[in-house]
Amino acid sequence: MAPPRRRTAAEFQGNGGLMPPSVQVFASPCGSGGGGAVTTNGSDKSLRGKKPRGDTSVHSATKDTGRRRPAGRMPLWLVGIFVSLAFNVAALPLLLQQYIVNQPHHHHHGVISPDQQQHACAPQPGTSGATARAPSTGKPAVTSDSVINLDHGDPTMFEAFWRETGDAAELVIPGWQTMSYFSDISNVCWFMEPLFDQQVRRLHRTVGNAAVDGYHVLVGTGSTQLFMAALYALSPADADQPMSVVSTAPYYSSYPAVTDFLRSSLFRWAGDANSFVGDAYIELVCSPNNPGGAIRDAVLSSGAGKAVHDLAYYWPQYTPITRRADHDIMLFTVSKSTGHAGTRIGWALVKDREVARRMTKFVELNTIGVSKDSQLRAAKVLRAVSDGYAAAAGGATRHRLFDFGRRKMVERWRMLRQAAAASGIFSLPEETSGRCNFANETAANNPAFAWLRCDREDVEDCAGFLRGHKILTRSGNQFGADPRYVRVSMLDRDDAYDIFISRLASLK
Repeated sequence: MAPPRRRTAAEFQGNGGLMPPSVQVFASPCGSGGGGAVTTNGSDKSLRGKKPRGDTSVHSATKDTGRRRPAGRMPLWLVGIFVSLAFNVAALPLLLQQYIVNQPHHHHHGVISPDQQQHACAPQPGTSGATARAPSTGKPAVTSDSVINLDHGDPTMFEAFWRETGDAAELVIPGWQTMSYFSDISNVCWFMEPLFDQQVRRLHRTVGNAAVDGYHVLVGTGSTQLFMAALYALSPADADQPMSVVSTAPYYSSYPAVTDFLRSSLFRWAGDANSFVGDAYIELVCSPNNPGGAIRDAVLSSGAGKAVHDLAYYWPQYTPITRRADHDIMLFTVSKSTGHAGTRIGWALVKDREVARRMTKFVELNTIGVSKDSQLRAAKVLRAVSDGYAAAAGGATRHRLFDFGRRKMVERWRMLRQAAAASGIFSLPEETSGRCNFANETAANNPAFAWLRCDREDVEDCAGFLRGHKILTRSGNQFGADPRYVRVSMLDRDDAYDIFISRLASLK
């Protein structure tokens, strides 16, 4: 019988590799569900104890002949493998000794011992485990020499309130929850959590600042996304010209930037509503106004015109609630109502179903919905606010957000007016008041922003002047107004606000 022939390298490549099929190993890629399993012969059957079948391996070529394979010249590639293996085995003790000697003095990337893992994961000296794992708290603490940034309306003033509420606004979300895109497919806003819808309506009924019966509630990633959704929904797709978007100056500084950011052919920024000429428009009505704080109504009226009411600041801590707003489109946000700007949740109350459907479509195309985790947290927060004013609370200690906010704003505005008077070079709008239906008493208007004017004759750029004294504000020219005005946030933490007041009073 002729001796069995030697397999060639080409035959060993039948499975696409350089190794014989019987010993070729495939590592399961991450995420495939294979759990790092290995297979042989393109299958995992060999791991189950079955013998190789047929002529599919080097073993099967000689297992039944009883004869030894004829000696021959060893292939060069096999010689190279043996030489490399011998060299590595010989060098291993030396490398291991060097590793052990150096290990106490260096942190190595790679496999580390359990003791090293425990040391690496342990809190640093001077910090607790909770501190080491704590999330960001936003801006760092300030000192008397710090730059005080009051350009943004970062509502960290409310942190002091929420620190005292215990678990009333805390939320634990199981790992399996909120995994689907869908929340309520029967709702126009199909990605909105029913609990969020429920708590939005409850809070508005508690405060009395907006009608909710007969309205669709829509959720967005902040009210800015819903503002863009409203522009999309109200702009005809087949119009010859983009829809003009206007607002009465001084207007919110982000209105022009957001409107023109994508250079859409559907709409464009057209400036001050008071100087607009035309019948087709979208008027943005911010009330109380950002930056001035005044109560606003639409100034234009046309059958082809539409209005979007931005009511982010229509809450009792900022202004008297004099009526229940019932406009066609009303925008709100947790950023300014409760102070949870980082949650990035806003909502819209929309009368018309088709407008609500188009706004929902915009959010769907823009972000495929809104974070359910954020919605559930916002719902928990809104519930805590409403619970504070529920009659069922009885004699229990109540944490009342709007009472806290109103006290803080009254005190801060008192401090600001005194500082402006002490300086002698700044002026502020006159204080106004009205009957607040929520508080059932007369209340002053205490806006979230101060519209501050520098009256010194040699100062034409108030923002630049204050910047020279380490106070950052937003210039009036960003609001379509005189640069001698600036917008100052009234919502920062106490330490930053106190330093601002001290510096402002010292300027002459």
